[in-house]
Amino acid sequence: MTFWRNIAGLAARRVDAAECTACPPGLPGEDPAFSTAVTALGAKLAKADGYADHHEFAAFSEVFQADARAERNVRRLYELAGQTTHGFESYARRLAKRYGQCPQLLEDVLDGLFHIAKADGAITDHELAYLDQVAHLFGLTAPAFQRLRATHLGSASDDPYVVLSVAPDAPDRAVREAWKRALSEAHPDRALARGLPAEFVEVAHAKSAAINAAYDAITRDRKAWAVRGAA
Repeated sequence: MTFWRNIAGLAARRVDAAECTACPPGLPGEDPAFSTAVTALGAKLAKADGYADHHEFAAFSEVFQADARAERNVRRLYELAGQTTHGFESYARRLAKRYGQCPQLLEDVLDGLFHIAKADGAITDHELAYLDQVAHLFGLTAPAFQRLRATHLGSASDDPYVVLSVAPDAPDRAVREAWKRALSEAHPDRALARGLPAEFVEVAHAKSAAINAAYDAITRDRKAWAVRGAA
């Protein structure tokens, strides 16, 4: 499902009390402010790794499909905005201000930007830093960003969420419970109780240290994200 069809599907649903009622009326794709902002963000992302190529514009066109009548103007704006990454923050802030009551829509935009970033086969550290900053400016949560990152990049074996066997978007309470459960299972006494040799106690201690380090990393990341969001 393309980005625009997904947006149209969301807009067609009946709005209830839990959904956005304060966003601009109509489809986002019909909002010039929305179209301008996502075009600029997509173009500047393509430039984040130092160069932009046709693969990234093709990916942009795939997820942020413009109306046929506006396609030429979108391409012109994309090429202009893609000359530098400078100023991307202002576009992200404008989008967040206009659609701040629709976090799912902003998450959809970030999802599309991830798609563009990996169009040339890899997401660089510069692109990842760009995406991280856009997520912060959108007001998205750390778990939401981690979930999108894991969706597009997969999870490394040393990813703290993988270590604790918990989803990146799990609430803080669930993360803490997973940490306590993992520590309990890794306790050296349990290894001895299962009849394992004493050498396994060292392994159990190392595993416990890794579990604690993973929990600390998640906690630090979420606190830092909250502080940056409040700034």
